[in-house]
Amino acid sequence: MPATMKKVDVLISEVGLRDGLQSIQPIMPTASKRAWIAAQYAAGCREMEVGSFVPPGLLPQLADTAEIVRYATGLEGLCVAALAPNLRGLRDAAANGAHKVTLPFSMSESHSLKNLNRTHSQVIEEIRACVEFLRSLPTRQRPQFEVSLSTAFGCTLEGPVPENRVLSLAEQVVELGVDEVSLSDTTGYGNPQQLKRLVLGIRQNCGREKLCGVHLHNTRGQGLANALMAVELGITTLDSSLGGIGGCPFAPGASGNIVTEDLVFMLESMGLSTGIDLAALIEVRELVSAALPEVELFGFTPDAGLPIGYRAA
Repeated sequence: MPATMKKVDVLISEVGLRDGLQSIQPIMPTASKRAWIAAQYAAGCREMEVGSFVPPGLLPQLADTAEIVRYATGLEGLCVAALAPNLRGLRDAAANGAHKVTLPFSMSESHSLKNLNRTHSQVIEEIRACVEFLRSLPTRQRPQFEVSLSTAFGCTLEGPVPENRVLSLAEQVVELGVDEVSLSDTTGYGNPQQLKRLVLGIRQNCGREKLCGVHLHNTRGQGLANALMAVELGITTLDSSLGGIGGCPFAPGASGNIVTEDLVFMLESMGLSTGIDLAALIEVRELVSAALPEVELFGFTPDAGLPIGYRAA
């Protein structure tokens, strides 16, 4: 992670460039992605997941990920994150200078087979190989390695996911030597009490320092409620997507990332610093809308405008 990253109360990790763009049909031009990154960086965002190292034929929307990562790493103080579903993707991410790499590990085996074409035991072996590879790299070339516990709150293919399974798999991957795990509500099933049980359970089994972030969806209107619970529990990194675009193309009905603009408004109104200028962020939305005119953007704050007397933290 870049040493110059500004200290904030809650770090918002913008995932629209990966989770958002992979879920829509239009392909955003590389120049527009660069402009998006530059504008959101100027607005104060200091972590962005900018793409996914997967075969271009699988996700043509993200075919330029290597180029985008190299561009983004030129912005001082920006933590450049990328998704990698396997060792090959991790190698490519590290070679292109990504600061943080996330491997998705679905807690639903049905979703794991659909998303990665791997069983749980096969994913665990892949994670083991990833950790061994990272240990072979010089420290300065080694990205932070996170395993996202996807569909941890429920699955559109299987339904409820047993919480003891999530805790057990989290403990197994932490024992392999990953830097941290994150909780992902891939399908928007979660509620605040469920999130609390999972956060406390993982901390008890794996250590508080191994769980710093959550990835929440607003599919059923619970996104900000879950985000608030996460903050109250001491979670310091929240994923969100500009305009709320995104979801998972391999999980039917998994729409609705948390809207970055609404999340910034909630946190800053509470007196928690995100480092993001909300007015400038809303202007970024106009840039993205112009580049993706067919794509609907969501969010209450941009539509309503900032209230009289609004003051950032």
